[in-house]
Amino acid sequence: MSTLAEPKSLTSPRLTRGRAIATALAVILVSAMAYNTRVVRIGSEHDVRADVFSPEAFGAENFPKVRDSVVSRAVDAAELGRAIAADKAAAGTKYGVATSTGPVIPVKLTGVVGERKSSTNTIAVQGLPEGTVVRVQTGPAINGTDLRDATGDIEFGQFTNQIEYQNAGSALNNAMKKEALGNIDPAALEGKTVDITGVFKLINPKNWLVTPVAVTVK
Repeated sequence: MSTLAEPKSLTSPRLTRGRAIATALAVILVSAMAYNTRVVRIGSEHDVRADVFSPEAFGAENFPKVRDSVVSRAVDAAELGRAIAADKAAAGTKYGVATSTGPVIPVKLTGVVGERKSSTNTIAVQGLPEGTVVRVQTGPAINGTDLRDATGDIEFGQFTNQIEYQNAGSALNNAMKKEALGNIDPAALEGKTVDITGVFKLINPKNWLVTPVAVTVK
């Protein structure tokens, strides 16, 4: 009479050892990951976000420097107009900061606000050469990079790429708009007398597009 063979164990020594080794390796891996993981507190020196360019922070920090530089170097509009009429290149060299498309010149003027068009107002300024048109950017749109280029201290090499460099210009425009134009209604300026300090790029000597850094409505 035959007898049935005892069933073999489903858990062999080899299988048990394999599971033990796999478990040990998993524990070692988790421990190594934990050892190499650093908890970074927001705002600490290890917070990599501190290295990311912030246009808002750049504008807030640097606009006062640009404004003060422009105010300290600003040339009376009538004097500047005569100098440009006499020798455009010499006037640009004497009073402006060179850029690839023309010098950016600081100017101060007093005049009566005229027609408004496309976020600018014309300003009637006495003492300028005949035919000279002065327009001032009064918002809401503020265009160009004249504020960024006004001092010569902000250069492309300070930024990671062209996008950051462009954003720096926009950030300064936004900071200026908040400080110099924030309490002014551009639609209500026509006919009023204003004192303006700002900059413009000397391309057409008879057409000045001024980006302000300080505006006083009388």
